[in-house]
Amino acid sequence: MSSYLPAEQRYESIAYARCGRSGLKLPRLSLGLWHNFGGVDVLENQRALLRRAFDLGITHFDLANNYGPPPGSAEENFGRLLRQDFAAHRDELIISTKAGYGMWAGPYGDWGSRKYILASLDQSLQRMGIPYVDIFYHHRPDPETPLEESMTALADAVKSGRALYAGVSNYNAVQTRAAAAILRSLGVPLLIHQPVYNMFNRWVEPELLPALTEVGAGCIPFSPLAQGLLTNRYLQGIPEDSRAGRPTGFLKAGAITPAVLAKIRGLHEVAQQRGATLAQFAVLWLLRRPEITTVLIGASKVAQIDDIHAGLKFPPLTAAEITRVDQILAG
Repeated sequence: MSSYLPAEQRYESIAYARCGRSGLKLPRLSLGLWHNFGGVDVLENQRALLRRAFDLGITHFDLANNYGPPPGSAEENFGRLLRQDFAAHRDELIISTKAGYGMWAGPYGDWGSRKYILASLDQSLQRMGIPYVDIFYHHRPDPETPLEESMTALADAVKSGRALYAGVSNYNAVQTRAAAAILRSLGVPLLIHQPVYNMFNRWVEPELLPALTEVGAGCIPFSPLAQGLLTNRYLQGIPEDSRAGRPTGFLKAGAITPAVLAKIRGLHEVAQQRGATLAQFAVLWLLRRPEITTVLIGASKVAQIDDIHAGLKFPPLTAAEITRVDQILAG
């Protein structure tokens, strides 16, 4: 038996928003397990992060087949913690996973074939020890596989009961409209899209967000803090222990130019004027858009979850703040 008893007031701690035109509501913050949940990471820290998130009403935990390292280990660890701490609360959770990036050797372990997508889902369910996930995504479009094949596999995952809803990630507006149309024809609506979106990467705004409104899908941005750029960590330069300070990783030190640092400091000043941290402000900036259902955050420490969650108490950004952000980013 688990010694964990969730906070009784957890559902009063956060707002929930309807996902597109579906019946599903998601918390305004979701916890991603891309980093810090692999086999190389400390399990007790993972337990603390999941418990704290749930205590704050964050009911949505997001995974993918290849999250680790090593690939698959995030799902294995999550499954272990789910059994130990959350088994009695499974129906209060939204668990998502994905297939689309390289997972195993050979021609059937990557991209978007029916063979890969459904085999990957079965492996994910086995690693987590659950009969279904709430949301199953195709993680990226496959230029070599007909979209009909990939979307039919997603629809069949839902119809077989192995997933409750279907999503896509990293699709552009044209691909998203086409995917949604195919899924609709198969009787399985497109629930949600997961794109990268933050102050430094606004590619979704001109075309993708309007397309999501058109097809009735929700949006869950990942990398809302631009791999840590939109936090207080880089106000004085590049710390040695930061992601940008490491030789491997997605955030390269060379990308943090004096001009970028000047923008970070300018955004920090705007956040400070309302008493917010830069991370809190960056999440509020995303939530200014009605298309955004929930923001997918990552965390290595409980305090990071607490910080961003506390930012939700602030009122929405004003028109003046939004204009000022645009000016800083254009500078």
